[in-house]
Amino acid sequence: MLVKSTLAEQRTVLNNVSWETFEALLRDTGEDRGSRFAYDCGVLEIMTPLFEHENPKIQFDRLIFALAVELKIKIRSAGSTTLKRKTITKGIEPDTCYYIQNEPAIRGKQELDLKTDPAPDLAVEIDITSSSVNKLNIYAALGVAELWRYNGEGLKFYQLIESQYIEIKLSIAFPLISVSDMNRFIQQSKTMDEIDLVLSFRAWVQGKIG
Repeated sequence: MLVKSTLAEQRTVLNNVSWETFEALLRDTGEDRGSRFAYDCGVLEIMTPLFEHENPKIQFDRLIFALAVELKIKIRSAGSTTLKRKTITKGIEPDTCYYIQNEPAIRGKQELDLKTDPAPDLAVEIDITSSSVNKLNIYAALGVAELWRYNGEGLKFYQLIESQYIEIKLSIAFPLISVSDMNRFIQQSKTMDEIDLVLSFRAWVQGKIG
């Protein structure tokens, strides 16, 4: 067992964890636990987020929702829903994720099953410290079309192409938005009041589409 801790995240890594044990842990700890799991072929990482991790997660969620409102794009938020598939022995809980292009396919559903349901169109992953599992490989195997990854200083956008993530400059779900645009507002969130941040972002989006 390996435990790493910083001001942003505490990570515990367990090896040789069976799929049945992984599912039992998910079941026993429930949806309200504070930690998030990432599972890759027997390796389980349990991450407990702290303030430096959680605050940008909240800012991303607010900005993405404001963006969808201004662009009048249908969206279904899935938060940190556990995304998993037994056949590939992989599972992960994003910081937040969304159905956008595939929103009609899951509208009205109360549960997700990736054996039959599409994966979220966009996931946001915040890793202030280095993860002990390859999260890009997990997201790719699960079929998440677009991934935004933030390390506390910079943001990267990725698009899934032929089972591999390729770094991109413009969002697929929101083509109006470039990675530099979103990164600028996330950096502003460190020193700016949150209401003023959202209002400023909405005004900027209105100017882009006006």
